[in-house]
Amino acid sequence: MGRSPRRDLLAGLTVAIVALPLALGFGVSSGLGAEAGLATAVVAGALAALLGGSNLQVSGPTGAMTVVLVPIVARYGPGGVLTVGLMAGILLVGLALLRAGRYMRYVPAPVVEGFTLGIACVIGLQQMPNALGVDKPEGEKVLLVAWRSVVDFAAFPNRTAICLSVGVAALMLLGARWKPAIPFSIVAVIAATAIAQVFHLDEATPIGELPSGLPAPSLAFLDVSAFGSLLAPAVAVAALAALESLLSATVADGMTVGQQHDPDRELFGQGIANLAAPLFGGVPATAAIARTAVNVRTGASSRLAALTHAAVLAVIVFAAAPLVSKIPLAALAGVLLATAVRMVEVGSLRAMAKATRSDAVVLVLTAVATLVLDLVYAVIIGLLVAGALALKAVANQARMEQVDFRADLPGEHGDEEHALLAEHIVAYRIDGPVFFAGAHRFLLELSEVADVRAVILRMSRVTTVDATGALVLKDAVEKLNRRGIAVFTSGIRPGQRQALDAVGALDLLRLEGREYATTPEAIAGAHTYLERTGLMPRGLRRHRIRKAAR
Repeated sequence: MGRSPRRDLLAGLTVAIVALPLALGFGVSSGLGAEAGLATAVVAGALAALLGGSNLQVSGPTGAMTVVLVPIVARYGPGGVLTVGLMAGILLVGLALLRAGRYMRYVPAPVVEGFTLGIACVIGLQQMPNALGVDKPEGEKVLLVAWRSVVDFAAFPNRTAICLSVGVAALMLLGARWKPAIPFSIVAVIAATAIAQVFHLDEATPIGELPSGLPAPSLAFLDVSAFGSLLAPAVAVAALAALESLLSATVADGMTVGQQHDPDRELFGQGIANLAAPLFGGVPATAAIARTAVNVRTGASSRLAALTHAAVLAVIVFAAAPLVSKIPLAALAGVLLATAVRMVEVGSLRAMAKATRSDAVVLVLTAVATLVLDLVYAVIIGLLVAGALALKAVANQARMEQVDFRADLPGEHGDEEHALLAEHIVAYRIDGPVFFAGAHRFLLELSEVADVRAVILRMSRVTTVDATGALVLKDAVEKLNRRGIAVFTSGIRPGQRQALDAVGALDLLRLEGREYATTPEAIAGAHTYLERTGLMPRGLRRHRIRKAAR
């Protein structure tokens, strides 16, 4: 995509029009007010655009972050949220310096899809009080608050509010299908505001007075003594900011040709943005996938577009605050309801659910945990379950099977001699990982070996060995030795020796000279061992004598 300042300016203007109602709505929804959302969009949007790792990313307040902030506001108040944002910024800069951005690629797709589905549900439920025109009930749990809002609405219906919110959401959803290029969110909000003003709809509660400009930067909110109690929420906010920002940058890369973000620089930019936003009364920010997508689709090719978006919002803050203050809260609720609906990609969810049973379980569990618990716990639970299922799948790939060693016998051997050897020497080939998730199966199989005098373990196809696998292997060798069965190994790779050496699994093999580089050498060693110890089968000795006599 070629550089075009004109296209970047147009893209930035378009994104600002889309972002305005979202910034206002997320600010109100977070509990700090519309002015907090605007401050975040302007300050964090500009700094993240300048310092972040993506040329196309647009940052500001987001629905996912709002979901995390609501319980923090309820517990610690507005000052606590600003402190949490500051601490999260420090943590993000630390993650950037530790070069942690590269690990984003290890988050499985079902976790991301479940996380997104859960966020969409939470955002929709959070809008119930404003959409129904009732005072927000007490409580932190979104399901409980939404239910209480419905009960209050049933007792005292506010038809004006619900008509405005449903009308705005419907216009956005239907308009996006009819003319995707038109920013129907701002059209719907303007229409709803005009209707409320012209018809003097007193039940349509407006945003209220907004400051005509950004406040002077201040640290008055900072309470150092509260750092200890706010650390856990700050970690949650930083984790979410990192996850959503890197995911958004990945999406932006996929929508373009030749663009590639720097994950560590992106974390740094988001960290600085979150350090600065609270100074101006802004809520914690992340990159916004929806706004970033609009930016790319309207032709953005550089950071100028995101900077233009922040500048346009700043002009609106300074010049149009009186007009913006008249927007009904129900209209903003409608914008966020439509946003929640559009976040749900039905095709993607269906594909994930059909891929494998494990993917479906992880997706549903992550979504439910997002709705019932919180976002960070949901991601952690999703990652743990996905990891456990992946380990199970890997462990099931590991196997040990008895193999015919006729082709590896040194020298010339007839069928009769091979048959006699096979009665007293058995060879097993171990494939895949020998690790904690499946190593005990090998112990059981090896321990059941009977009626032989030597066991050869072919390990050239072992992909990895951990401490548990090495201990299990050592235990199996010792048990077989106690039964008078000698164990020989072949093909141990250099990368596997550290774990085997650490637990002493190779000591006995080295002491007895039973570790070999190749399978033919191991078979020859077993052969020699049987001759030296007098365990050579009588039939085989008679066969050799007859063969020598000929």
